[in-house]
Amino acid sequence: MPRHRRLRRFALGLAGSLAMLGFAAAAWSAAPPDLPDDGPVYGAELQGYAYPEPVHQFDFSSQGESLQMTYMDIKPAQGVSANGRTLVLLHGKNFCGATWASSIAVLSHAGYRVVVPDQIGFCKSSKPAHYQYSFQQLANNTHALLASLGIDRATLVGHSTGGMLGVRYALMYPQQVTQLVLVDPIGLEDWKAKGVPAITVDRWYARELQTSAGKIRSYEQSTYYAGQWRADYEPWVQMLAGMYRGPGRDLVAWNSALLYDMIYTQPVIYELGNLHMPTLLIIGDKDTTAIGKDFSPPQVAARLGHYPELARQAVQSNPKIKLIEFPDFGHAPQMQDPVAFHQALLAGLATP
Repeated sequence: MPRHRRLRRFALGLAGSLAMLGFAAAAWSAAPPDLPDDGPVYGAELQGYAYPEPVHQFDFSSQGESLQMTYMDIKPAQGVSANGRTLVLLHGKNFCGATWASSIAVLSHAGYRVVVPDQIGFCKSSKPAHYQYSFQQLANNTHALLASLGIDRATLVGHSTGGMLGVRYALMYPQQVTQLVLVDPIGLEDWKAKGVPAITVDRWYARELQTSAGKIRSYEQSTYYAGQWRADYEPWVQMLAGMYRGPGRDLVAWNSALLYDMIYTQPVIYELGNLHMPTLLIIGDKDTTAIGKDFSPPQVAARLGHYPELARQAVQSNPKIKLIEFPDFGHAPQMQDPVAFHQALLAGLATP
């Protein structure tokens, strides 16, 4: 039997395992429940929130700061033959390494070593009071982490902002990237060039200070999940909201503001043609993510976040890019339908 068919059967068979691991989907709802904004309280580095695998810390110095980068390093599952490949999963802006939980389970059972870092400024990693964020800097940090683990070649899987980081890493270290997978990456358009007004860090910071579980839930429903809601999305809401309820709220909001400024000012669309490794682009067609849309006049906002069109433009810019579209998914297909997403991912990984 051809390998891609075996992998498809594996993904379908793993659905039962995912359900046992707690990833079974609850019933769809047209709207999230009317929940209060109180809930768990976490530290600025997500202290108190449990990750699906043991976490480790990479200590290093950057920009005169002593920093800690938290990561998970998962070997192939017990009883599974290692296939010799390492996958590095790069989270998005409103995500953490923990949100890759279902992917970690699937990929380790398929024989991959899986490394999942939290970037500086995010989740369980350091949130410095002063740091010049750039995708070059985050790529350099990630490269140093992988070097410390003895990893000199890997496949990068980047979701959302992690897709922007994956592109930058691949451009900086092309000989060390076997394959690039971009899952609903942002940065496929230049928001500033399309008319999004200039947004200061102070303005980002003021907005981030108003973060609540209700606002996170409403945004994720409309953007990430194509207007739908399920109970299994709620833990990711509380993961983020818990940091804003904690004593490190101001520092969390400040780093978030700096990161939004980085994303807004560093689109990757102009450099996709420079990628020389096989690149798999996975898109949920109902994704509407666009940085700064809420600061934009209606006529500008209407032009932003049209992902089917952005995906086609990306493919036209580089023959190395292969596109897979999910017509009914939004910004997070790996969460909306883990089985369908991982079936597509495993098939794409089988033929780099």
